Amino acid sequence: MRFFLILGGGVAMLLFFKLLIILVSTKLAGDWSVRLGQPAVLGKLIVGIVIGPALLGWIENSDLIGELSQIGVLLLMFIAGLETDIQELNRNRNSSLAVAVGGIILPLLGGYLGGLAFGLDQPQSLFMGLLLSATSVSITVQTLKDMGRLDSRESVTILGAAVADDVLVVVLLAFLMSFMGAEDVSLGMVIGKKVLFFALCIGIGWKLVPWVMRRLAPLRVSESVISAALILCFFFAYMAEKLGVAAIIGAFAAGVALSMTPYKHEVEHKVEPIAYAIFVPVFFVSIGLEVSFQGLGDQILMIVILTVVAILTKLIGSGLGARLTGFSKRSSLGIGAGMVSRGEVALIIAAIGLEAGLLREYFTSTVLVVILTTLVTPPLLKIIFGEKEKTGRKTA
Repeated sequence: MRFFLILGGGVAMLLFFKLLIILVSTKLAGDWSVRLGQPAVLGKLIVGIVIGPALLGWIENSDLIGELSQIGVLLLMFIAGLETDIQELNRNRNSSLAVAVGGIILPLLGGYLGGLAFGLDQPQSLFMGLLLSATSVSITVQTLKDMGRLDSRESVTILGAAVADDVLVVVLLAFLMSFMGAEDVSLGMVIGKKVLFFALCIGIGWKLVPWVMRRLAPLRVSESVISAALILCFFFAYMAEKLGVAAIIGAFAAGVALSMTPYKHEVEHKVEPIAYAIFVPVFFVSIGLEVSFQGLGDQILMIVILTVVAILTKLIGSGLGARLTGFSKRSSLGIGAGMVSRGEVALIIAAIGLEAGLLREYFTSTVLVVILTTLVTPPLLKIIFGEKEKTGRKTA
């Protein structure tokens, strides 16, 4: 028994040390990044690479770090949902769909041709194109929040496009896996689950969320309002995962539903300290922990070219979708930049490809491409929208 207590204490001390390093490094790196005229999130992403296995090796990825980071990204998207104007989101639904479609077609084609150029076979090249079609706007959300633009029309369009992108890419993934003869993949089932998820979101968000908040908020326990809100956040995220939609979309939907209740401002005020004190910094660092430079000498050219293709195809494709639906050139470019980050959604797809034997020796290179697109997004948004930055709030 004493052995297990000692072992548990050692594990706990190691976790405490990791959190100490993560919190100190992200706060300092974020501050330095702002001093250099860049969004704070860029410094936090880079410092994850510095303290991770790629350079200093102070922090290594682990299941616990992964779980804490998952909570961080869920809370980040939950906050984005809370700050979203549902009427504005509805007004921009056509633009969001055009941005999503444009941001899928060009990366799909670019990734496919790039894969063929580097010797991948046709299924591998198709999968590479599909992977580059994914979008994860969690980093974009944080950057726009730093810049005080999260409530702008461009931001609302990006968030709507991210939801549409997630659905379309997962459907295309199911189609590809079914075409290749993967087991237990039914295109009809995948589409049916997506339809069910959004139907449940509308029904639960309209009726159940206000009812739950009215019943749980008055409970005579500490912080009953924020507890009820987090219950709904994690329930929506769980429901999304069970129905084949990214959990971050579920968390975003929960935030949108709560934004239409009288508890919106209280929840927003109380959830931000929880998120930015610990969970969101761990999420930023966890992205850098995925980077490794071992054994990549003969794939550097492939990484560079695919990264350029990934950036330009999203920038142009999504930007063109925005331009065709009435946005100015500058706003269209900003929307395209906001869709560039592939983030955790693409990493999940990459893991599926590895398991299916579609990436094999290219898995690490693909992960680096995904991370590079994530790193380039904050400065791109800063360059495009920087002149209008007036009211950005400090965030953790």
